[in-house]
Amino acid sequence: MKKIFEFLDDTFLDLGRQFKWTYLPPLMVYLAAGISGLTGIVGTFFVKDYLNLSAAFLAGLGFWAGIPWALKMPLGHLVDLIWDRKNYMVYVGASLIAISLLIMYGLIIHTEDMVQIFSVETWFVLSVLLAPVGYVVQDVVADAMTVEAVPLIDDQGNDYSKDQIKIMHTTMQTLGRFAIIGGTVLVALVNVILFRDVESLNQTNKIQLYGSIYIYALVIPFVSILGVGLAKYLRNKKIENLRLKGLNFKEERGSEKTKINWWILGGSLIFVVFTLSIGSFKVPFAQEIVFIGSVIIILFLMFKLIKELPENLRLTIVGTAVIIFIFRAMPGPGPGLSWFEIDVLKFNEQFFSVLSLLASILTLAGIVLLRPFMANNSIARIIVVLSIAGSILFLPSIGMYYGFHNWTSSLTNGVVDAKFIAIINTALESPLGQVSMIPLLAWIAKNAPSHLKATFFAVFASFTNLALSASALLTKYLNQIFVVTREVKDKVSGEIQTTADYSELGILLIVVTVLTLILPILFVFIINNSKYKTSE
Repeated sequence: MKKIFEFLDDTFLDLGRQFKWTYLPPLMVYLAAGISGLTGIVGTFFVKDYLNLSAAFLAGLGFWAGIPWALKMPLGHLVDLIWDRKNYMVYVGASLIAISLLIMYGLIIHTEDMVQIFSVETWFVLSVLLAPVGYVVQDVVADAMTVEAVPLIDDQGNDYSKDQIKIMHTTMQTLGRFAIIGGTVLVALVNVILFRDVESLNQTNKIQLYGSIYIYALVIPFVSILGVGLAKYLRNKKIENLRLKGLNFKEERGSEKTKINWWILGGSLIFVVFTLSIGSFKVPFAQEIVFIGSVIIILFLMFKLIKELPENLRLTIVGTAVIIFIFRAMPGPGPGLSWFEIDVLKFNEQFFSVLSLLASILTLAGIVLLRPFMANNSIARIIVVLSIAGSILFLPSIGMYYGFHNWTSSLTNGVVDAKFIAIINTALESPLGQVSMIPLLAWIAKNAPSHLKATFFAVFASFTNLALSASALLTKYLNQIFVVTREVKDKVSGEIQTTADYSELGILLIVVTVLTLILPILFVFIINNSKYKTSE
């Protein structure tokens, strides 16, 4: 019992004791990112019921929505260049998020007015593309705010030691992860409450509820802006208190000005113009062209960076990055699985909220509980274990497609039904989602040159984020091969525009499971039998 208490004290309670008010502003921006999922369930149901968009198109749209995250590195450099005015970027990001939310509100509540300007599908695509740009902009500023959140001197003007500063930085980053995931927990709780009576609502009232949630979601940009305002207030207050004591404030970032890196800014500008041009003019294979262009740019920057490392470490980080890229690039089933769960398994909005709540809570626990596993195993072994676990966790979905839940329900008098299986599966799957990036981040933190750690983080984060774009492309291809459709009705007339067809969903799920199992393990084998072997 004593050991359990000590574990909880060291893991959780000590974080509270180390908390400083200066940590709060970036945590608020991270929290805003965490609560961004408030509209996720509403979006799923609205798209399914009222937007005549194919599963392949939606998977492809996920690709475009992921592209802004590949620009995190140049945006981070821009933050360095305009450090004293970086807070304005949060206002820009918050504005884009707010516009995205208001577009969706208009689509749901004022559909007829909106279609006088653009089609419903066009408005939806615009909303989907604006939001990630806003979140990326806010995210890079939040990362920068964590530097200012850790003070170099105390209230008496005494310098903190290097060890104390290191501990504070670790605490700040840990709290940042907790803020993001804590936001998802909060959102899930809110959704459970909002959707508690959804089954009793008629279609008109349900539409009104959907619209209200997008208005509630305007709290997301508000929290971010409030965080920026609080940061300015706390900083000015500390400067004033030190001045009254005859002491000088010490800048956390130092006084050295950042020099413009034209490789980063110029290359990024070309990338943006290139991406917008390809996307706007409906060039054939636009997504593929943009993806290949993105990979070339990021690989070029990676090549320039790794020259700063000793040769043995260069080979190791390349091997590590490839393994993690392949793991994260594996395709998913696409939206068809959610449609099947809604139409056939009869999962409603509240049940999806319960699953989201469970997933968020267990993810928080997983960050803590899986730390020993991450610390005591090589990156290669971690990826192998995660690949096996991920493929196994697809099996319940495959089973339910073929009626496994009907058999278990009849054996257990209705206890082990589809919802029971979904809850257990979510409980097992949730902690794994936060694990895949940790090995690479830990490696960089340990081995990257001290003066380039932030740059290494940014470049390799961009590379692994491209893996998610690759995943979206592969998901699109699979949904073009195995076509899944759901029933779509015109929101105004109620006329059926598309009929439901889930006949190919089973084979789609099987293919995804096989790829998830085989490809990452195959690449681990290839890498670990080459000069790029990763032993850490």
